[in-house]
Amino acid sequence: MLIVHHLNNSRSQRILWMLEELGLDYEIRRYRRNSDMSAPTELKAIHPLGKSPILEDMCEEGRQTIVVETGALCEYLVGRAGGRLGPDDATDPLLYRQFLHYAEGSVMPVLFALLVASKIPILGRTAAKRIQPMLDTHLDFIEEQLALRPWFAGDQITAADIMMSFPLEAARRRGREGNSRPATTAWLDSIHARLAYIIALEKGGPYAFAA
Repeated sequence: MLIVHHLNNSRSQRILWMLEELGLDYEIRRYRRNSDMSAPTELKAIHPLGKSPILEDMCEEGRQTIVVETGALCEYLVGRAGGRLGPDDATDPLLYRQFLHYAEGSVMPVLFALLVASKIPILGRTAAKRIQPMLDTHLDFIEEQLALRPWFAGDQITAADIMMSFPLEAARRRGREGNSRPATTAWLDSIHARLAYIIALEKGGPYAFAA
């Protein structure tokens, strides 16, 4: 039994989507953010970091496996599903690995820095002006890549696309992605139209970044 410890409006929505794409059975344990948007302390009872997503795999032999970090969860699920949504003949293995880690390793830190800057009066605006060109560099690179092929790693969807969804949704939500990058906009529209994505959204509850 797979259990997703799911926090509303968080990265864990990607794991629900991936599970739906893979057709794996799973259970959702829901948590609500505190008023300051931090994760509730109940998550620390599952894992010391107290962050979502957390995947709990209760094996038939009675063993319990707990996995954290969204990229690691995606790789774990690819393995558990026999390689589905991993690299194959229709995808480039190097691109797959690159974008699987690029989402959290490069794009999200810049987006987070912009979010923090937006909360700081006066000085934050100055900081944001210096950070925005860094984000634009990433978004322009992504646009160039998606103009070359329909998915990040090739001709079909992989876990790399699932990983890239959150930073690009967050960028669009904050008005950073805009309509000047048509390939990125088309990619976002295509993932939002997928049945597995829609079902995951219904199961996961409120998720502000799908708009």
